[in-house]
Amino acid sequence: MDFTLDATQVRALGCLMEKELSTPEYCPLSLNALVNACNQKTNRQPVLALDADTVDAALRSLKDQQLVVQSDASRVPKFWQALGKQCHLIDREIALLCLLMLRGPQTAAELRARGESLCAFETPEQAAEALDNLTTTGLIVQLPRQPGQKEPRYAHLLGCVAETDEPTATVAAAPAGPSMAARIEQLETTVAGLQEELRLLRQEFTAFRSHFA
Repeated sequence: MDFTLDATQVRALGCLMEKELSTPEYCPLSLNALVNACNQKTNRQPVLALDADTVDAALRSLKDQQLVVQSDASRVPKFWQALGKQCHLIDREIALLCLLMLRGPQTAAELRARGESLCAFETPEQAAEALDNLTTTGLIVQLPRQPGQKEPRYAHLLGCVAETDEPTATVAAAPAGPSMAARIEQLETTVAGLQEELRLLRQEFTAFRSHFA
C-alpha cells in the first residue's frame, strides 16, 4: 500500500480511525466534530490548531484517495474512515496504526498500553502479531534502534511522521545530543529511505512473479 499524506491528512484520518473505536456511538463524524478531534490536547503529538477549511480540504483529498467516505444519512455531511476496509485491517491493527498517526513513533510496549483504551489486547503476542501484519502490508516500519534506546520504535508509512511526545530518558538527558529538528530530519530521512527500499522490493517481486504468469 502506497500512500503519501500530509500532516493534516494524517491527523484527520487518524482521528476518524480513533473515534470509530473509542466512541462508535458518535460516528460518523461531522466536520466540526472532526476539527475538535484534530485539535484535541490529549493523546496528540503535536497539538494542532486546525481550522475547518483546512480539515475540509484534507477530507476532500482523502475522499479522492478513497480513504474516507461521506455519509449522506443526515442533513449534515458526516465522514467515515475507509483505510481499514481498503487494507483489510482488524480493530487491533487499526488501533495501533491510528496511535502512530496521532502520537508519532512509539515502542511496542507503549502502543499496547495506549491501545487498550481503543481495543483490548489480551496478550502481548496479540499486539506483536498486529504490528507484524501492519509491517507486512507496508503501513508501518520498525525504526533502527538509536543509541541508548532499550526498545525499537515503530512509525507509520502513510506520509508525514510526527516526533513522539515522550522522548526516551536517555535522549532527553543527553546534553550533546541532536536538536529536536535534527532528530525529526533524521527520522524523516530514515523513513524515506525505507519507503524507497520497500518500493524497489515490490518492483523486483512483481518482475519475479511475472516470469511465472
